[in-house]
Formats: sequence, structure tokens, C-alpha cells
Amino acid sequence: MGLLDDSLQQYYQGSDYGNYQFISLDDVITQFQIAYVGEGKIISKVNKLDIAFHAQRALQELSFDTFKSTKAQEIVVPASLQMILPHDYVNYTKISWSDSAGIKHPLYPTSSTSNPFSVSQDVDGNYVFPSNFAIGVNMDFSDPLQPPWLANTPASSHYNSSTQNDTITLPSGLLTFTQHVQAGFDWNQSRIYSVWQEIDVTGMSSLELSALGSAQAAATDIVGGTLKIGITGISPNDYNPNGYITVYSNSSQSSPSLNPPWLQTLNANDGYLEWVNGESSTEELVDNDAVDVSGYEKIYVVITSRSSFSTTNTTPQTTLASLTATNTIDDIVVTNTSSMSALSSGTGESSATWNNYKSGTPSENQDDYQDDTYWPMDGSRYGLDPQHAQVNGSFYINNRLGKIHFSSNISGKTVILDYISDSLGTDSEMQVHKFAEEAMYKWIAHAILSTSSSQIHQQLAPRFKKERFAAVRTAKLRLSNIKLEELTQILRGKSKQIKH
Repeated sequence: MGLLDDSLQQYYQGSDYGNYQFISLDDVITQFQIAYVGEGKIISKVNKLDIAFHAQRALQELSFDTFKSTKAQEIVVPASLQMILPHDYVNYTKISWSDSAGIKHPLYPTSSTSNPFSVSQDVDGNYVFPSNFAIGVNMDFSDPLQPPWLANTPASSHYNSSTQNDTITLPSGLLTFTQHVQAGFDWNQSRIYSVWQEIDVTGMSSLELSALGSAQAAATDIVGGTLKIGITGISPNDYNPNGYITVYSNSSQSSPSLNPPWLQTLNANDGYLEWVNGESSTEELVDNDAVDVSGYEKIYVVITSRSSFSTTNTTPQTTLASLTATNTIDDIVVTNTSSMSALSSGTGESSATWNNYKSGTPSENQDDYQDDTYWPMDGSRYGLDPQHAQVNGSFYINNRLGKIHFSSNISGKTVILDYISDSLGTDSEMQVHKFAEEAMYKWIAHAILSTSSSQIHQQLAPRFKKERFAAVRTAKLRLSNIKLEELTQILRGKSKQIKH
């Protein structure tokens, strides 16, 4: 019986191209159980959970140096000169930037700098355990809207021609929600948008909150805007019973809400600030209105925006499209009112070392090397360190923060990160190339035999260790994908005559 059930039409009109070369991990587990487990077979009895565990370990280990498990991500490096490590990152294989012709230029790691934790000190150099200090990152929106700020952006989905023009932008460092009517869904409301940031509050007892907000005023066909900022203990990614984040993502979703489960203030009120229908002022929660965060290790500062209209389903589409409501917020200050018992940083995630590195122009970014190191020697390059003899730029990985830091000449460039994953990130990744299928079976068999207390299994383990080694070696050779014609073409370049 053939392995292909789908017709050619289903394959070529589908999207699962080239997948015949792989076998799923579930199939590997099932087929191992059929071929190796049972009466009269190598393994008389074993729990399927044990097979699954060793299969995942085999997939993980083989992904590092046998399978083609390299992934890639491409970003435009922002002004912060940082890139967040992918969620399934294990190690990098190559980091480069691509030029206008799509050619990759390798970046080289630097070991001469880092971004250490910057300890708060007083003028005498003593360590400071402060109280009443501001926390949070980019609370004045002076930098681009990027992590740790997250948002359910309008670009994620559109429901009609009106809301396609919704935006969340930062003109002049002001977080601005521009919203339109949800024609066809709610003829007098906009969609709800949210921006939030996770903050570590371990050891803190209460937080004060202030912000400068401005809500859309009443106008023709516009009732006004509603803008809120508050503190909650549940991530907006996890809280969605009323369409709070993904508003109207399906017809069965109930009415949206501007009210996530706010934490309580010290006087038992909801911990949020609000501006409605033309209000524009600096509001604050201080003293007894401070938000109680005792018992929490992390909280979320959440901003929500919605606008109301007086339109109906008979309002012309041109009018709906032209109605624009705007809510803005800026100068957010989240203050810890309790004394810290742990070391704190006076500069947040940035250290003086990192700030100096990203603001300078290191020698490897200069074509002529006419810097303070080489100019005193009249431009000569005696003693030049070969690792810096390149102009592509450099980087280092900050594992403490999970980010890649780039040198100053990489700002605005398109950077490509080629990295290794362990193939266990998602169910769709848990598949094995058919060239390595036998290596998986031998690996699982050896792992089960070597961890068994049975004397017979212990006697068989050395044999399967050798078979596993041979199967992995064969898989590496097969997956190396060496083609004689391609190799010959490369070697032709070795015969070129060099003129002296």
C-alpha cells in the first residue's frame, strides 16, 4: 500500500510542498513500537512515554549537528541597535547584513565589550537600595514602540474599509491611537486597541502611576474618545474572555471591554486612570491611590483606547471613512514606593559600557583606520589585530537580557540571523528527514537498552551503541547533500592560473 493518499491535484493546489522527505516524530514513535517492541523482539516491553521521551531527546541532539535545523530571521536594526533572540534560539551559526543586491556580509563577534548589570551607587560609591524610583522602559515613548512594549496592532486584522485606516503611531514621541467606525459590526464604536508592558515587581509592595492623557473631544458624528491606563496582574495575551485584545475576531465573540482585571489600589479602588470625551490632563494614582502589587512578581501596565460615534447603518460610507478620532498618551511614570532589598540598576537595561559602545565608531567600522589607535603611528597598520580587520561591523550576544547588540554602523541595515533550534519548538517542527530515520530508531533503542536494569538489555546496549554511531554517521553523509557536478564546478576554480 502506497504512502501517498492525496492526489496530485491536492498536492499542487495545496501548501504542504516537499514534505514527503520528512516523517513526523509521532510516526517514528509508532513505527519504533511496531518494529522493536513486543514478544520475541529486542525490547519485550516498554512504556510509550519512555519511547516518546527518548525520541525527543534523539531529535534534539541530532538537530545540533546532523539535521539541517538552521533557521533564519531577518529584521531592520532599529536605533536601539538591538535584536531580540528568537523564542526557539539555541545558538547562532551566522549573523550578517544584506546589501541592496541581496548579498550577505558577515558580522563578526566582539569579545571586548558587553552590557553588564549597572549597580546603583551614591556619590561616595556605596550601593544604593532606593525607594520612590521610576520603573519601566521607554515610558515617555522617546524610542520606537518595540518590546518590552507590545500591542495588538491594527495591521493584525481589518474588518471593513473604515478600520483599515486605524493606526498606533508615535508622532513627536506621543503614543497616538487613530480610530474609525466599525462599519458593519458596531455602527457607533471603534475597535479597541491596547498597548502593554510587563514589569518585574519582585519585592515591591505598591506602585504609583501618573500619565499625560488626551481623549478625543465631541465633534460632528463623534461622541468622543475613552482612554485608560492601569495595572493588571494578568497578561493581555492570556486574558480574552470579552474580546479585550482581539476585538470581534469572530462572530461568536461577546462585546469588547476596556476593563481588564485591574489590580486594586490601597483604598480598594480599581487601579487605573481614565480620560473621556475631550479631557486632557496629567492624572495620577498616589498615596492611598497607589496600586497594591504585594504578592506579585510581575505586573502589566496596560493602555486601552476606544472612540464612540453617533453614526448608524444609514450613514454614507464616505462619511464613515472620513471620521477620525484620536486618543493620545505620554509621560507615563510608574514609581515604586517601597525600599528595594535587592541590588537595583540606575540605568535600567543599559550600562555605561553599552551606551559608550553603541555611541562610538569602533575601528572595525572604518575603512581607513584613522582612529586614535592607528593615527599616532602615521596611519601604519603595524600590530593590526586580524579579527578587527574588516568593515562589516560587529556584534555580541547578551544572554542576560536575551538580545543581540550591534555596533553603530549596523543601524538601519537589514540583518539576518541564522540560528540553530532543537526542533522541539512546535509540533510542526517535530519531524525527521527520511535519510536519518534509521538513526532515530537506533538512538531510541540504545537509549532504552542502556537505561534498563535488565541484564539482557545491558548486554545488548554496547552493540546498539555501535549501530547508533554508524547510523548517525550514515545520516550525516546523506544529509551533507554532496553533488559531484557541483563539487567539480567549484574545483574548476582551483585550476585558474595566477599571474605574477
